[in-house]
Amino acid sequence: MQTPLFDPPEDSPGPALAQRLKVRPCPPDPALQALAAALPRQVYIGTSSWTYPGWAGLVWDQAYAEPLLSKHGLAAYSRHPLMRTVSVDRTFYLPLSASQYAAYAAQVPDDFRFVVKAPSIITDAMVRAEAGRALQPNSQFLNPELAVREFVQPALEGLQHKTGALVFQLSSLTPLLLGRLPEVLERLRAMLSALPSLQPVAPEGVIAVEVRDPEFIGPELVEVLRATGAVYCMGLHAKMPPIQDQLPMLRKLWPAPMVCRWNLNPIHGAFGYEDARELYSPYDKTVDEDLGSRLALARVALATVRAGLPAYITISNKAEGCAPLSVAALAQELVHLDAR
Repeated sequence: MQTPLFDPPEDSPGPALAQRLKVRPCPPDPALQALAAALPRQVYIGTSSWTYPGWAGLVWDQAYAEPLLSKHGLAAYSRHPLMRTVSVDRTFYLPLSASQYAAYAAQVPDDFRFVVKAPSIITDAMVRAEAGRALQPNSQFLNPELAVREFVQPALEGLQHKTGALVFQLSSLTPLLLGRLPEVLERLRAMLSALPSLQPVAPEGVIAVEVRDPEFIGPELVEVLRATGAVYCMGLHAKMPPIQDQLPMLRKLWPAPMVCRWNLNPIHGAFGYEDARELYSPYDKTVDEDLGSRLALARVALATVRAGLPAYITISNKAEGCAPLSVAALAQELVHLDAR
């Protein structure tokens, strides 16, 4: 039996609840509330995780320790006017049970949607040491039964209609596997074809595929996604081309829901997570604005929701320095474009 992540669910929001929360949100900001009210309903913007003490004064009413935020911060995070989704990344390292997903869902409002990463045991072709070094080939890579049992089924059962995007982020392939890309794509097709439909439970739920090798981008992946009803997740990452070079994938699959995980800032080229952590920590201010990516994301999101489809965008602190400020800036860009 797994240890519960949270205390029992609280009652509906209100002053009494705010007193009981172990992590309290910032007092309501009328400007952010007005911005949130102006956003199209099917736009879901949020951050990658919620465990950052540096967000004091932006999301939290004061600085809290990271372990406390990890266990109790989601409820306060979801009370920020603009945060209507979050990327749950810890699932990449260890699968969660349906009850653990349900505990997440109990912390957030009814119109909140989750973006969840599939476990690496499914999406990484290699078994790796703790530091990331490849040890041996992963025999469970893109295993359909494992994908259903360890990811899609418990996530859907626990999150219910709050399921947003279930993301299969394929880790970088070895040169040997890149040379056998058609075989990898057939394995991906078989796995995606075996997944249950999300719609009966989660009408806005989508299955998305994110890649970390630019060699995937092309008509072969488009055909696999179209045949299986999955969507392409734009990954703004140092290992991938800039957003302008990924947009043709969306055009070939149009119309489709939008999923984007904005992880790193292309201004630094091959800048990695460790470098970004050193430069941007404690993530309390914008350091490197990426106006081009922001405008492109706003345009695609607006076109998507105008077509009656949901748009899910999650932003890392490593994108511009402070994810909550990036969320607000993207929301402003969206509202500005929508008013034209």
